[in-house]
Amino acid sequence: MTATTLPRRPARARTPGTTGAPAARGRRTRLLHWVAVHAVAVAAALFFLLPFVFLFLTSVMTDDQAMSGDLWPHAWHWSNYATVFTTPGFLDWWRNSLLYAGVGTLFTVCSAVPVAYALARFRFRGRRTAMMLVIATMMLPPQVVVIPMYLVWAQQLHLTGSLWPLIVPMAFGDAYSIFLLRQFLLTIPPEYVESAKVDGCGELRTLLRIIVPMARPGIAAIALFQFFFCWNDYFGPQIYAAQNPAAWTLSYGLESFKSAHSVNWNLTMAATVLVMAPVILVFFFAQKAFVEGVTLTGVKG
Repeated sequence: MTATTLPRRPARARTPGTTGAPAARGRRTRLLHWVAVHAVAVAAALFFLLPFVFLFLTSVMTDDQAMSGDLWPHAWHWSNYATVFTTPGFLDWWRNSLLYAGVGTLFTVCSAVPVAYALARFRFRGRRTAMMLVIATMMLPPQVVVIPMYLVWAQQLHLTGSLWPLIVPMAFGDAYSIFLLRQFLLTIPPEYVESAKVDGCGELRTLLRIIVPMARPGIAAIALFQFFFCWNDYFGPQIYAAQNPAAWTLSYGLESFKSAHSVNWNLTMAATVLVMAPVILVFFFAQKAFVEGVTLTGVKG
């Protein structure tokens, strides 16, 4: 029995320029697919990013170019930022904003953690009523109580003209921070608390050694929320610190700076960039903990 061999089909000659064509078409297809899927997200990102780009580019222009229709600076004038920093009062506004945001955030976190822990873990009569009162205070606009509160701080405590009427109340809890942190603490399994009590830990030690380390994302979220609120607050400093320029914050002092440099849009934009920069940097470095804390607060009710 003889073996028969089938004749081989002659190989097709490759034409020049066809090497890698399928791979190129595949990359092009994937690129078009990515653009189609993320087109809305890219458009939204550009919609929010372009104003910041325009703000930054204007801040490094000259006075004449900032008033023109040019979008790209002819020369980069970084000295505009030095001019803003040397403006009388700007460093005081910066220091006051750091004091207001830093101390206010610290007071809020220290006061919200034990209250949120009690509402999340303790079983006592009136627990639901207390939680409803916390939620009800979130619905009360601050403008409703601003007149009686101003009279108390001005006539009885004599602390107007400073930031203390805004900082001291944060040591007694913030309704939104308590609610948000309480929702996060409900996601922590109760077995951890029970194990700590079996080992002889009291409530305070359990809170500090067990709950606080596990609740760091939630604490970071309320800290960032409070820091952003204090840093951007305009209403509070306008009410309590308007009569004392030495107590102004950046958010309130920026309005005075804009009025004094109404024709110097480059300096106004440079001052705006300096006011926004700390908030953007803080969120950039803490966004992971912030997103995790906000996400986990809605797991349980």
